[in-house]
Amino acid sequence: MNIRKPLLTTGLALSLALGTALVPLTQGAHAANAEVDASQSWIEKSNAYSAKLLGLMAKYAPEYASMIGVAAADTEVMDVQPKVLERYTADAKKLISELKAARTQEKDPALVQDIDIMIASLERDVKTNALTKANLLTYNNVPQDIYSGFQALLGSGSDASRHESAVVRLRKYAGLEEGYQPITELATARSRESFAVEGLAGPFKDEVEQDLEHLPVFIEGLAPLFEGAGLTGWQEPLEKLKAQLTAYGEFVRGEIVPRARSEARLPRPLYENDLAKWGLEGVTPETLIQMASLGYASIKFEMEALAPLVAAEKGYAETDYKSVIRYLKEEGIPGDELEAYYAKTIADLEDIARKHAIISVPVRDAQIRIMDEAETAANPAPNVQPPRFVGGDEKIYPTFRLPLVKKNGDGTWQTTDDTYKASTWTLAAHEARPGHEMQFSAMLDQGVSLARQLYAFNSVNVEGWALYAEAISKPYMPLDGQLISLQNRLVRAARAFLDPMLNLGLITPADAKRLLIEDVMIDEGWAQDEIERYTYRMPGQATAYYYGYSRLMALRAEVELKLRDKFVQKDFHDFILSQGLLPPSLMHKAVMEQFVPEALAK
Repeated sequence: MNIRKPLLTTGLALSLALGTALVPLTQGAHAANAEVDASQSWIEKSNAYSAKLLGLMAKYAPEYASMIGVAAADTEVMDVQPKVLERYTADAKKLISELKAARTQEKDPALVQDIDIMIASLERDVKTNALTKANLLTYNNVPQDIYSGFQALLGSGSDASRHESAVVRLRKYAGLEEGYQPITELATARSRESFAVEGLAGPFKDEVEQDLEHLPVFIEGLAPLFEGAGLTGWQEPLEKLKAQLTAYGEFVRGEIVPRARSEARLPRPLYENDLAKWGLEGVTPETLIQMASLGYASIKFEMEALAPLVAAEKGYAETDYKSVIRYLKEEGIPGDELEAYYAKTIADLEDIARKHAIISVPVRDAQIRIMDEAETAANPAPNVQPPRFVGGDEKIYPTFRLPLVKKNGDGTWQTTDDTYKASTWTLAAHEARPGHEMQFSAMLDQGVSLARQLYAFNSVNVEGWALYAEAISKPYMPLDGQLISLQNRLVRAARAFLDPMLNLGLITPADAKRLLIEDVMIDEGWAQDEIERYTYRMPGQATAYYYGYSRLMALRAEVELKLRDKFVQKDFHDFILSQGLLPPSLMHKAVMEQFVPEALAK
């Protein structure tokens, strides 16, 4: 999954950019001043407190609030006025004080836990914004931010009743509404203000160059969204906005590129904050390197043992894991058959889960689709499209999205690490079932507090579950699927030591990329995406997969030791999903204080 930095580095914005799916809330969550009624249930009280945080989001980053279902934010645009970080920080600190005062009055342990989650989320935002302001020039990929907001509002799976708001937002972006300046002018001014501050580092040069390369794709991707929604009155403001975005690109090329830094690595405090932001609280880079290196070596031994079995089954002459993976990649899936092939694999994984009592599987079908060109440019990795998170009575489930695959000049289909048959098993298990799609759908179907969906979110608890979902499915996959599942686990272990090594200057990007291609056996394109991810797209995030998976595996081992013959994996997995997006420490507490006693009592 890919992510770009939003104008405000809030935890909520990060969750949205990652394409996660959360549960709708129908209790009027878009009221920023929602009152907390003493007669409400603890979940209703928690959601009323969360509404205050949503109000803060709607005020400063309405595009993201709109994405999660806050309809009142649909016509609004991001705050890029002077001193935006200072104003956001002041409002966040005021809300932190309110929540801390409320915490002393509440008695329900679950509600107190939710308030703690909200406080921690806001405090993390305040710290991140302070570090960002003190160290980095202001630079934002405005064209992608605008495209992503309109894609969520008008694209596939959107609510048609809210489409008209997009024209109002468009006019505000272009500065055609009274009291509004063109968004590109404001963003330019904020960047230029930061130029005057000595000692600030510019964005990484490769990042900016790639943003400029994708600029035309985002600009041209806007008109089809408005056309597809059947709207009127958008053509003139869109032409104006397109000209403004083109001019913004020239500003970036002329004033940001010369100030861009040539080395991706940032000061250690920023990197350690990134780790904490993604959910690795209190984990040092050195600890990660040691843990992941051990896991990496162990996974390779498993692959070497399994590869000869795959070779024998397939009739391959060479039996080492590298050769076997090369052979498997030759069994490609044409681009126009990809969606149907993955749908069949998901159905097979559901049958496995039911037959072996791994987890409770919904009766409805999982949703899957191929992204268009602009969506693929914004996020070139497979991902989950978020539904409406708040507002509305209809449940809108997450959708597993695959990047667009094109034909080569000779008419053959392009191939990636996601387009050969053996790879579909682990990717479908990760993104669909029993991975992300089921994790988020469980919250839709069972209902958990908004705090446990939005503000407890981090990559450790989300991606940790998805990698764990691969592991619990792996024993029942065909042999070739098992080998590629191990290979994907090897990727995650490699991430967890390469990411910190690159950010500490212990390995060069060229050597890291060479290991990924020659030892992990991923294609050049994926390997390049990985290096960009570790070094400037989202440093630290890639480490969360293996770390979160390890924490879940350790928790399961502890529970099995306590329950012995009474351990039922289906019950354990259903309980984990029922808790929402709790971080590892809170999940451990819930399992040990609730699940284990109940299981022992049976």
